[in-house]
Amino acid sequence: MKLLSVHDLTAAYGPVQALFGVSLGVEARGATALLGRNGAGKSTTIKAICRLLPHRSGEIRFAGTSLADLPAHRAARLGLGLVPEGRRCFAGLSVAQNLTLAARPGPWTEERVRDLFPRLGERRGQLAGTLSGGEQQMLAIGRALMTNPRLLILDEATEGLAPLVRAEIWSAIRTLKHEGGLGLLIVDKSLRELAPIADHAVVLSRGCNVWDGPIGDLTDEIAHRHIGVGVES
Repeated sequence: MKLLSVHDLTAAYGPVQALFGVSLGVEARGATALLGRNGAGKSTTIKAICRLLPHRSGEIRFAGTSLADLPAHRAARLGLGLVPEGRRCFAGLSVAQNLTLAARPGPWTEERVRDLFPRLGERRGQLAGTLSGGEQQMLAIGRALMTNPRLLILDEATEGLAPLVRAEIWSAIRTLKHEGGLGLLIVDKSLRELAPIADHAVVLSRGCNVWDGPIGDLTDEIAHRHIGVGVES
């Protein structure tokens, strides 16, 4: 049984339909990459999974439980951890307060988050709003881990960051895949970084599935057409 199973999902913003039968899955302790150009429906799919946007039809099941009628906070309690696009840290709280505010019982503790991102330990007493963009992204990931999720969803976690910071975050994501004990759903455009992490890839275009399979089978032609980058990018 898949940890997350989305089948034939449709969703809309008011009268404007955004998703047209999207399907994807994530295995327990597996990693799925959700790919596509800007506007393809990736973030809308994430919002629907996390119950931040109601869906019109289709099925969303997490750990065997339907999420259809659940509000966002109850879906999160089942073990959905979201690192949203744009970070959204609590700017007026310290790094430590951001982490402890999200804490739920489980193996992920503040100490373990600091081991994953040593910079957060160095900035523990600093206000989140004074951190660099990369440090805020580390904090957003750490905060999601503090909820002790079964599935971590990363929506453009490295977008707009300096190369050295991107490398540090990708290193942490690789660690999470191999040692974190959780499933990963990753939205990103860096196929070169995704290839050694993701087991599976789903490509969207205009709110529809256009490709689904092992990430190693994703061809350069498909990547250029529907993602805008090559497989080596």
